[in-house]
Amino acid sequence: MAPQSKTLKIGKIHQGDCIRLMKKIDDGSIDLVFADPPFNIGYEYDEYDDRQDDQKYLDWCRQWIAEVHRVLSPSGTFWLAIGDEYAAELKIAAQREIGFTTRSWVIWYYTFGVNCKKKFSRSHVHLFHFVKDEKDFTFNADDPAIRVPSARALVYGDKRANPKGRLPDDTWILRPQDFQSDQYGFTPEQDTWFFSRVAGTFKERQGFHGCQMPEQLLGRIIQACSNEGDLILDPFAGSGTTLAVAKKLARNYLGCELSEEYVNYATDRLHDINKNDPLDGPADPIASAPSTKNGTTLESRKRREKSAQHQATLDL
Repeated sequence: MAPQSKTLKIGKIHQGDCIRLMKKIDDGSIDLVFADPPFNIGYEYDEYDDRQDDQKYLDWCRQWIAEVHRVLSPSGTFWLAIGDEYAAELKIAAQREIGFTTRSWVIWYYTFGVNCKKKFSRSHVHLFHFVKDEKDFTFNADDPAIRVPSARALVYGDKRANPKGRLPDDTWILRPQDFQSDQYGFTPEQDTWFFSRVAGTFKERQGFHGCQMPEQLLGRIIQACSNEGDLILDPFAGSGTTLAVAKKLARNYLGCELSEEYVNYATDRLHDINKNDPLDGPADPIASAPSTKNGTTLESRKRREKSAQHQATLDL
């Protein structure tokens, strides 16, 4: 009997422990990994216990990150989304223990965060951009899908401005209600990335999973760090957003997920998606805020708030 490859079938979410499943993936076969693991902050998952001892959690993270390093191609890229509690430890472990090189440390700043009573409310996630080889990796710097107009072009009309625009900075601000002027204060050429977090009322929301990344955010990462036909892995597939975006952008995909229920729901989601389908959510919330399920938009709420503030001024 001919020996069988240990590689997991692509185009599928595999149910089970991600470390066990990744051991079935061939060395160097994955082009891009995006991982949004449990943060160990007590979130109620379907199967996973998110209340682990610190050392146990960190040891587990080292194990699955080491598997990520093994399955990545020599020019592969790894993006890790993580909260404050373990960001420092995992960055050091990925670099100094496992062998990754950090290309960017992105801060994703969002709305609808955790409302805290005894500290400043949490409204950000760390996004670490790691590569396996510091000199050989994919970064599509000239892709118009990830470039933004420069201030030199938009504000000053300087003919020396690059007509292709420029690369975004590494702070992504996703709170339209924080904008301070009629023009929203922040514009695309500044160090802000406008992708609304997927709140419970948004049409984009998959109701079966509470921790859902916005498609536009994954779209920027996948377009920048992979090419059509590349193989994308998400070890914590959850609602399936990474894989959905990969499919829309003509990438191959492979997922791992502990919860059988999540696998079933996310698989149904993927079945309804076709190559070249548009990404859900607004690419530019200034021009197009996301609709909620009852038709309300962030834009319309802002107009109502501004009108109410104006009326309050008149009443004084």
